[in-house]
Amino acid sequence: MNIIVAGGGKVGLTLARLLASEGHDITLIDRDRLVLEEATEQFDSMAVCGNCASKQVLLQAGVMEADLVIAVTNADEVNLLCCMTAHGINAGIHTIARIRSPEYAEQVMTMPEVFPLSLTVNPERQAAVEIERLLKYPGFLRRDTFAKGQMEIVELRIDEKSKLQNVTLSELSNTVNCKVLVCAVLRQGAAIAPKGDFVLQQGDRIFVTAPTATLTTLLKNLGIITRRVRRVMICGGGRVSYYLADLLEKDGIAVQLMDRSHDRCTELAGLLPKSSVVYGDCSSQSLLDSQGIEDVDALASLTGVDETNMIISLYGRSRNVPQIITKLSRGESIIADSLDLGSIICPKDLCSNNIVRYVRAMQNQTGAAISLHTIADGQVEAVEFLVDSATRNCGVPLKQLKLKPNVLIAGITHGTKTEIPGGNSVFTEGDRVVVVTSGRGVLQNINDIFA
Repeated sequence: MNIIVAGGGKVGLTLARLLASEGHDITLIDRDRLVLEEATEQFDSMAVCGNCASKQVLLQAGVMEADLVIAVTNADEVNLLCCMTAHGINAGIHTIARIRSPEYAEQVMTMPEVFPLSLTVNPERQAAVEIERLLKYPGFLRRDTFAKGQMEIVELRIDEKSKLQNVTLSELSNTVNCKVLVCAVLRQGAAIAPKGDFVLQQGDRIFVTAPTATLTTLLKNLGIITRRVRRVMICGGGRVSYYLADLLEKDGIAVQLMDRSHDRCTELAGLLPKSSVVYGDCSSQSLLDSQGIEDVDALASLTGVDETNMIISLYGRSRNVPQIITKLSRGESIIADSLDLGSIICPKDLCSNNIVRYVRAMQNQTGAAISLHTIADGQVEAVEFLVDSATRNCGVPLKQLKLKPNVLIAGITHGTKTEIPGGNSVFTEGDRVVVVTSGRGVLQNINDIFA
């Protein structure tokens, strides 16, 4: 497809790189020539320098022939105007805009005839929702949901105290006394698709598939003691912090929020009446100690600087904070993987996954992915498909199927029942199937999993 990406920031460049790698023709628009030069050197794309909301610039970028425009500049107004102008020139084009402002988001939802958007994304809001979900299950580093919340892939790190140390996967169910599936393992930075004779080791990060109802049992049987989060310390007063504090206030959780900008603290204090907003440098040890970091249930390091977030999280770990969440602009950081930073949240990756899923659905409306998550530092994809009348091999036991290399059927949901599949399991029309793949090929359609 011909895709225009407007905005050469973190999200724009990530999207352009991902979509170009999947064979799409990409045209990148940005005002900064240096950004465009670096982008064209890194991956195959066309580049147009200018204002993406300008009719002339969009025409120069080929909007008349484009299938999709993705507007992800730093300004909501520019993104909206870019999509509206593109749609005005080419009525058949699909449009995706990053909208961060709650006011604009409400306008877009209530006035679809004015704002012809196919999809809106808000990375900061999505990151806050992910963090809130993690706080509800403190034992997991990450949670990705499928089948309308009935099934999840969760991440655990095997430390020196873990019951899973030196356990063979074929013995896993007996060890945890519930049926789960390890669909991927990250060992020393490399993703592995494990088989039954694979032995888990200290330091492994494992990705476990389980019905949502089984997660509490899994934590209990692993001896991971969790308690309800009652008090959270948030470092940084950006958009993610605001959205998270707002969600936690509604959950009845006490929030301490710190930021080094006096004006921002004043603004947040007005927006978050139930939260304690503190003015100060949240990377300061004395400030963290004076605010009682040792007594909080969770620490979320959400400043705009990755290095600062790492330092704060490591200090929180040294003070035995039970749950640590660290926001990074690069979720696949090798340095971060070697450090105990707790759960790592990367807003741009969350946003990119949503948009890539939409693009794949555009290509193949029948049997296209319902949800898409990248796990194991981006080396593995977990994709959910809805089985329909065009799906091959319905009713055939899995043990008789020939799948492509590095493809694993990790879960099947039949209506309200989710199962970790075995050799005799089958899927039928209407079921939801979660597939995990570490191969290079893109799964556009559920039938792509078959050899």
